[in-house]
Amino acid sequence: MAEQIPLYPVRSAAAAASGKRAAYFSAAGPGPGAERSSRYQLEDESAHLDEMPLMMSEEGFENDESDYHKLPRARIMRRKRGLEWFVCGGLKFLCTSCCDWLINICQRKKELKARTVWLGYPEKCEEKHPRNSIKNQKYNVFTFIPGVLYEQFKFFLNLYFLVVSCSQFVPALKIGYLYTYWAPLGFVLAVTIMREAIDEFRRFQRDKEVNSQLYSKLTVRGKVQVKSSDIQVGDLIIVEKNQRIPSDMVFLRTSEKAGSCFIRTDQLDGETDWKLKVAVSCTQRLPALGEDSDPPIHESLSIENTLWASTVVASGTIIGVVIYTGKETRSVMNTSNPKNKVGLLDLELNQLTKALFLALVALSVVMVTLQGFSGPWYRSLFRFLLLFSYIIPISLRVNLDMGKAAYGWMIMKDENIPGTVVRTSTIPEELGRLVYLLTDKTGTLTRNEMVFKRLHLGTVSYGTDTMDEIQNQLMNSYSQTQPQASGNNASSTPPRKAQSSAPKVRKSVSSRVHEAVKAVALCHNVTPVYEARGAAGETEFTEADQDFSDDNRTYQASSPDEVALVQWTESVGLTLVNRDLTSMQLRTPSGQILTYCILQTFPFTSESKRMGVIVRDESTAEITFYMKGADVAMSTVVQYNDWLEEECGNMAREGLRTLVVAKRALTDEQYQDFENRYNQAKLSIHDRTLKVAAVVESLEREMELLCLTGVEDQLQTDVRPTLEMLRNAGLKIWMLTGDKLETATCIAKSSHLVSRTQDTHVFRPVTSRGEAHLELNAFRRKHDCALVISGDSLEVCLKYYEHEFVELACQCPAVVCCRCAPTQKAHIVKLLQQHTGRRTCAIGDGGNDVSMIQAADCGIGIEGKEGRQASLAADFSVSQFKHIGRLLVVHGRSSYKRSAALSQFVMHRGLIISTMQAVFSSVFYFASVPLYQGFLMVGYATVYTMFPVFSLVLDQDVKPEMAMLYPELYKDLTKGRSLSCKTFLVWVLISIYQGGILMFGALVLFESEFVHVVAISFTALVLTELLMVALTVRTWHWLMAVAELLSLGCYVASLAFLNQYFDVPFIMTMTFVWKVSAITVVSCLPLYILKYLKRKLSPPSYSKLSS
Repeated sequence: MAEQIPLYPVRSAAAAASGKRAAYFSAAGPGPGAERSSRYQLEDESAHLDEMPLMMSEEGFENDESDYHKLPRARIMRRKRGLEWFVCGGLKFLCTSCCDWLINICQRKKELKARTVWLGYPEKCEEKHPRNSIKNQKYNVFTFIPGVLYEQFKFFLNLYFLVVSCSQFVPALKIGYLYTYWAPLGFVLAVTIMREAIDEFRRFQRDKEVNSQLYSKLTVRGKVQVKSSDIQVGDLIIVEKNQRIPSDMVFLRTSEKAGSCFIRTDQLDGETDWKLKVAVSCTQRLPALGEDSDPPIHESLSIENTLWASTVVASGTIIGVVIYTGKETRSVMNTSNPKNKVGLLDLELNQLTKALFLALVALSVVMVTLQGFSGPWYRSLFRFLLLFSYIIPISLRVNLDMGKAAYGWMIMKDENIPGTVVRTSTIPEELGRLVYLLTDKTGTLTRNEMVFKRLHLGTVSYGTDTMDEIQNQLMNSYSQTQPQASGNNASSTPPRKAQSSAPKVRKSVSSRVHEAVKAVALCHNVTPVYEARGAAGETEFTEADQDFSDDNRTYQASSPDEVALVQWTESVGLTLVNRDLTSMQLRTPSGQILTYCILQTFPFTSESKRMGVIVRDESTAEITFYMKGADVAMSTVVQYNDWLEEECGNMAREGLRTLVVAKRALTDEQYQDFENRYNQAKLSIHDRTLKVAAVVESLEREMELLCLTGVEDQLQTDVRPTLEMLRNAGLKIWMLTGDKLETATCIAKSSHLVSRTQDTHVFRPVTSRGEAHLELNAFRRKHDCALVISGDSLEVCLKYYEHEFVELACQCPAVVCCRCAPTQKAHIVKLLQQHTGRRTCAIGDGGNDVSMIQAADCGIGIEGKEGRQASLAADFSVSQFKHIGRLLVVHGRSSYKRSAALSQFVMHRGLIISTMQAVFSSVFYFASVPLYQGFLMVGYATVYTMFPVFSLVLDQDVKPEMAMLYPELYKDLTKGRSLSCKTFLVWVLISIYQGGILMFGALVLFESEFVHVVAISFTALVLTELLMVALTVRTWHWLMAVAELLSLGCYVASLAFLNQYFDVPFIMTMTFVWKVSAITVVSCLPLYILKYLKRKLSPPSYSKLSS
C-alpha cells in the first residue's frame, strides 16, 4: 500500500490546457493556429464592420448611400480621440499596470504542477502544503478593530463626525461639552463593533466546530484519531457513513461489495441528488490494507475516483488518500468573496450629506465675511463650522440602521410569506427600487419535479390517459415469452434475427413498445436504495436474494429526469429492483427477475448531451448498446427517419423535456474489439478525453431509433399571477436558463412570462460578426416582441455589439436566454447594471445561480430541490416563488418609502436647529457662541424627539392588500421620487422657515433675560418637531401616539432638572405658555394648510385608493 503513486492533479492539467489553447490561438507560424488567426484578421480588415453602424434595413446593408441608423453611444465612443483621450488613456493604463503588478507581487500564486503522494507517509512529501483548516472569518485579533473602523469611516457622514469630535480636544475650538459630540459617535461605533464582534465570534465557533471533527487515520501502528485541521497530504483517512469528507481525496476502498459509494454534494454544488463514486479497482481488490502489490500496477484515475471536501458519505465506510488540503480544495477554490452590497438609498444620502457639507462651509464663510475677517478669522471659521455641524446629523446613520433592522424583522414575521429569511439587513429598501428581474427556470419557475407525459414510437403516441395500453402490451409480451426456456427474455431474440436476416420486416406495435420500455428501464444511472427496517435512517443495498419490497424503495440519480423515467417503467410493470457497478436487475409484470450484466457505462456530459450503456442479457448472452440523449445530439446517430425532428418540436411546444432513445445490437467480436480500443484509449496520458470520445463514437452509428420520451417539469404554484403582478408593477423580467431553446420558450409562454398575444423573436444562431450584424438589424425592425436567444449567439453579439445589443434587449418586454452558463448569467446582470444604471434582482435555487445572485444588486434565493446553496448565498431567502410578489410590492415598497421619509425628517431636525443658530449668531453680532449647550443638544437629538421620529418606520400610505391589488403603485418608486433633490429642497425650505420663525419669535417676545429666549425657543422647537411628525404620518399606529406622548412627557418631566439652562419659575407662568403656543402655531399652521390644499388639488396616486 505504501507504493509511490504519481497523481496528475486536475488543476495543473487545466492550466496546461489553457496555456496550450492560448498558444494555439496566438500561433503565427504554419499550422491551424496561424490559419485561424489570419482568417480572423482578414475578416476584421475586409468586412470593415468597425465603421459600419447598425441600420434600419437590409437594403441599407447593401447600399452605401442609405440612411444609417446610428446609436448615440456608438458615436460617443468614436468621438473620444485626440489629446484628452491620449492623456486619460495613458494615465489609466499606467495606474492599471502598477496596480496589477502590486497585486501580482502580493498574491503571487504557487506554480501548479504534478505532485507525488506517498500513501500513508505524509512526512515523505517534499513540498509544503497548506493546513487543512477552514477559515471563514473576515478578521483576526489584530485586524478586527482597524477593519471595522475602516468600513465605518469610509462613509463621508461618519468621517466628518470623527473630525468634528476630534476638534473638541483643541481648546481654541472647544464649543460645548465633549460628550455632546463623542456620545452619539461612540454609540454608533459601539453598536457596530458589537454587531460585527458577535458575527465574527459565531463564524469562529462554526469554523472551530468543523476543524475539531475527529477522523480515523490509518498508520503503521493501526488506527489513530486525528482532528480535521491536522490532516495532511498523503494521509489514509477512514470516513464513516453520514460523515463529512474533510479534504479532496482519491477513493481507494469501500465496505460496499459493489466497490462504489454514494456521496451527497448539496453543500458543494447545491444539488440534492446523490452522486455515485467508484473506488480505484486495484486497491479495492487488495485482500488486506498495508500489503504491497507486486508487480507495480499502473491504473488511470478519473473524476469518478475522487471524493471532494465538504461532501457527505451517504453509504458504507470508505478509505481515501488525501491529495489536496485547506485552501487548495475544490470547495474553497470555488468560493468567491461576495461584494459588500450598498443600497441606492444609502448612496443617494451620501451625496446629499456632501451637499449639506458644502452648505455648511458656505454658511460659515458668509458668517466670517459678515464679521469682517476681524482677528484670527480662521479660528472663527472653524468655530462656525462646529456650531453648524448639526446640519449633518450623526443620528441619520443610527436611525437608518435601526429602521433596516425593523424592516427585516417585519419581513420575517409576515405570516403571508412564511419561511422568508433576511440574510443581508443593509438593503431592504432595494426591494422597492427594482427594474430588472432575472430568474432561473428549473426549480425557480418550475418545481424540478418531473412527470412522465408522452411516449412516441413514430407511428403511435401514448399520453397519460393511454398508459394502461402500454401496461397491457407489456404484460402480454412477457407472458408469451415466459413458457420458453427458463423464462428467458426471448422476445428480444426474434426481432434481432429478423433484423439481421431481413431488415425490411416491420415489428408489431407490441414488440416495439416492449423494446422501448426495456431500453428506458436499462439506459440510465439510477440506483434503487432500500431503507432498512431495523435502524432508522440507515440505508443498505439489497442483494438479489432479498425481498424487493416496493414501499421502502427510493431511486437515486444525478438527474430528476432519469428518476421520472424509471418511476414510469415501474408504473407500467417493468421495475428496476437492484443495481451495482456490474449488474442490473429488472422485475417483469409477472414477478420474474431479469438480470443484465453492465459491461460499460458512458455518463452524460454537457458536451456530448447523451449517455449510453452496454449490457449483456444473462439469460440469452446478447450484448446490446443502448443510448439516450438530446435530439440535437441523437439525430445524427440514429438511422434515417421522417418523424423525429417534427415530434421533438411538437413536444417542446407543449413544454416537455424530450429524450431520444436508441439501441444497437453487438456481436461478441464487435464488443471485444471495442473493449480493447476503449481500454487502450483510457490509459493514454495525452488527449485522453478526445481519444476515449473517438472510440465511443465508433459505436454510435446507424442506431435503431426506439422511441421519443416527453417529461414535464411542473410549474411552481401561482407562478402565472405572480409574474403578471410583477409585470404590472413595471418590472422587466428576463429568464436565464441552461435548458434548450424550445423548452425555455415553452415554459416562458406557459408561465405567462411572455403573454399569449405577444410575438417572440427567436434570435438565429450566429457565429461571426457579419451574421450578428444582420440578425441585430432584423431584430431592430420588430416592435414590442419578446427576445429568445441562446448563450452562444449572445456571446458573439456581446463580443462585437455590446452596447447595441443591450440597448435593443432592454426595450423588450421579456427576454429569454437559454443554454446559459453560470458565469454568463452573472455577466448579463453586470451588463444591465453598467448600461442602464437601474437596480437588478436575481432569483435562483441552485448552486449554478450563486454567481448571478451575488452579482445582482439584490439576490433572492429559493429553497428548492437543488439544495440550499442559493438561498444561503442570497440577500433574501424565500420558500416559494409566489412569495416574491408580496416581498417586493408590499415590503420593498414600504421599506423604501419609510426610509426616505425617515432620513429626510432626521435631516430636517438638524437643519432647523442650525438655522436657529445662524439667526442667533447674526443677531448677536456674528458671535460664534452656541445657542443651546450641553444636555439640551444631546436631549434634542435623543430623548425628546427620537421615538416619534423613529416611529415613522411604522407608517404606511396604503394597506398591504391594496398594494397587492394595485401593483402599479410600485412603478412610481423606480423614479426615486420619494427621496430626490426636489423633496430634499422642500424640506430645506421648511427647515429654514421654521427655524427662522422659532428664533425670531423668541427674540421678539422675550422681555428681560436671555435665559427666557432659550426656554421659549427650545420648548417651541420640541413641540414643532412632535407636530411635524404628526403632519408627516399618513396612517396612524398606536405605537406612534405612544411615542409622541412619551416624548412630550419626558420633556415636561425633565424641565424640573434643567434649572442650569432654564428659569424654572418663569416656565410655570402663563406668559411662557402663550408665547410658546403662539410661536409653535405660526411655525406649523401654514404647513398644515399647504398639505391640506395639496391633497385636495393634486392628490398622490395612493390617496385616491385609500379614500
